[in-house]
Amino acid sequence: MSQTAPDFTLPVTGGTDVTLSALRPAPVVLFFYPRDDTSGCTLENQDFTALLPQFEAAGIKVFGISADSLASHDKFMTKKDLTVPLLSDGDAKVCKSFGVWKEKKMYGKTFMGIERSTFVIDGDGLIAHEWRKVKVPGHAQAVLDAARAL
Repeated sequence: MSQTAPDFTLPVTGGTDVTLSALRPAPVVLFFYPRDDTSGCTLENQDFTALLPQFEAAGIKVFGISADSLASHDKFMTKKDLTVPLLSDGDAKVCKSFGVWKEKKMYGKTFMGIERSTFVIDGDGLIAHEWRKVKVPGHAQAVLDAARAL
């Protein structure tokens, strides 16, 4: 059963805001990633950047989301030559509404953070596909294939 994606408005790289419901009827891909400029997140963003022309040709909007600031996003995009627009969810409200803000453990420490997850939202605003605990290799292509099949 498909559920409606939680609506939100967040600041995006480039200096504007994005409101999810305003993007309809275009399908939208939202990929939530833990942190700018870390190895897995860099690879994931590079994979989506490489496929962005194919997403755009199919009329699909793609956004990365993390709790990092716009300044951090801008630096990350410039350093790694990324073209996918990145949304800043500084208070993690959107992450929480999508259920990707989780307790994580690393190096013996427990903390709250983003579980790498991706959602494909159809033209009616329904979550058509979701991936949780994403493994990066091949993921962007799988998302493109699923979004194209809508």
